[in-house]
Amino acid sequence: MTMDAVKPVRIDSWLWAIRIYKTRSAATTACRAGHIRVNGDRIKAAQTVKPGDEVRVRISGFDRILVVRTTLSKRVGAPVAVTAYEDRTPPREPTAMLAVRDRGAGRPTKRERREIDRLRGHGES
Repeated sequence: MTMDAVKPVRIDSWLWAIRIYKTRSAATTACRAGHIRVNGDRIKAAQTVKPGDEVRVRISGFDRILVVRTTLSKRVGAPVAVTAYEDRTPPREPTAMLAVRDRGAGRPTKRERREIDRLRGHGES
């Protein structure tokens, strides 16, 4: 491990470097909105992280739990970025599919009704 990997780095820069956010300004905005927590505390974009810190990132209503392995201040390729953190995010539960019909499509046919019932889990008895 090099000295650069142990050096503390800003959280917004690190999240951008490991490709969680597309831009550093998006990572900064997420920090301001309170979507980023380090070791359980809401933080500002300028706060530093070091190896061993637990980072919770809220994206699309779900939390990703990342543990810092190495600190990066420059954006790197995806294969290298994955080695900079340990992902401890629990697997998501599958979401139920909803039967959606276009507005004005009219009444469903008998066949479409059966497909909708199957999707909802009512199935044929």
